[in-house]
Amino acid sequence: MLTDDVRLRADHAELRYGLNLPPDAAIWAIRLLLGREPESDDEVRLLCTCQDAAELREAVGRLSAPADVDPQAPEKLLSADRQHWRDMADSLHSRTGSPTSLDQAAWAIRLFLDREPRTFEEIRYHRQHKDGMALRHAFLDSPEFVNRRLWKQKKDFRLPLFMLQPPEDSRIPWQFSPPTMAAPVTQVATEGQFHEPDYKRLTALYRVVPNLHRKQWEFMYIHRVLEQAGMLQPGRRLLGFGTGKEPLPAAFTACGAEVMATDAPAEDDNLQGWSSTNQYSTSVEDLFMPHLVSREVFDKGIDFQPADMNAIPTNLRGFDACWSACAFEHLGSIEHGLRFFQNSLETLKPGGIAVHTTELNYSSNDETLESRGLSLFRRQDFERLLSRLLDEGHEVAPLNLHPGTGPADHHVDTPPWSLPHLRLDAGKYVTTSIGIVARRRR
Repeated sequence: MLTDDVRLRADHAELRYGLNLPPDAAIWAIRLLLGREPESDDEVRLLCTCQDAAELREAVGRLSAPADVDPQAPEKLLSADRQHWRDMADSLHSRTGSPTSLDQAAWAIRLFLDREPRTFEEIRYHRQHKDGMALRHAFLDSPEFVNRRLWKQKKDFRLPLFMLQPPEDSRIPWQFSPPTMAAPVTQVATEGQFHEPDYKRLTALYRVVPNLHRKQWEFMYIHRVLEQAGMLQPGRRLLGFGTGKEPLPAAFTACGAEVMATDAPAEDDNLQGWSSTNQYSTSVEDLFMPHLVSREVFDKGIDFQPADMNAIPTNLRGFDACWSACAFEHLGSIEHGLRFFQNSLETLKPGGIAVHTTELNYSSNDETLESRGLSLFRRQDFERLLSRLLDEGHEVAPLNLHPGTGPADHHVDTPPWSLPHLRLDAGKYVTTSIGIVARRRR
């Protein structure tokens, strides 16, 4: 069978260098999206150079056999017309009738739903289908696929007028222009920042490819704020809250800074399931990343202790800077989050920098989501915070709520999540990431 020969050649050791995806993933994509078997090892080799499922779908649509390739294949993956899906890959597994493998089930999830499998049980569930047609219909008829199709028909996001007005407290510095990585202030994630030289330089430092995801933006934004403030150099002491397994502690130690990383105590009932999803840290071992820092440098510069962000331990004092990445919205309420920001400044030396990212409700300045597990902060909440900080003698960075001008800035991502992922649907509200910067009174 041709496919067996293709797989053997693509699997050969001389082809493995530089490949990002396994040959089976490339073969499976051709079957799913084009309804045929691979025609040559060159086809498979080309697709194996893709970085992820999204790039794989796009590459399949560019294959050069005009008789077989549908140039609209990538668009059809998100098409509202189910018949497009039923017309594709009719020969999937039909020749052999063999059961679906674990790898095939995993790649079907990636290609149909544009996300990674969530659990091993999800992959195993999709192995039960007797053939490729049954597998396809399992996705076509699933609520997740139907919801994705409906959500993608929603209109683009438009910034509400209340976001355009200056702050009520005239003491709060304010600007309204596209935010930049070159001169970060208190600002939101926007597409333009991903294209700046500073952003590309930082993602290269972290050895990641720039992608339009707000979580990546949060890490790069925090790094840039601290870098610009002169905090990422030998002799500086930094404090991280709710660090989980994020890359910032490793990257900061690589710069020569001394880092105290913290996460919630193990007995904290507000862990939000992070420990079960591998997002929770309990020691420095959870934070070491050999692609970012050497073991010797890391061990010299890192320390760890549990810390309740609602009751910061009194021994955490005298730091040059502190940070958290999308953590204080999980502290129990809006007031808990605002109080944490205020209290975090007390861990700093005079003139120290605090930079924290969290959720901004882009839809309403009145109604919002406030729960024990997650709160969406409104503009009024941040203005209230900044006024409190000024009352206490601290300095605050200018407030810039400009939404950006790129296509991704008008796109609202919906379940199941994909890219761009700067604005997302949170039920009744559109939310995005915002970074807030303040300097402790001198």
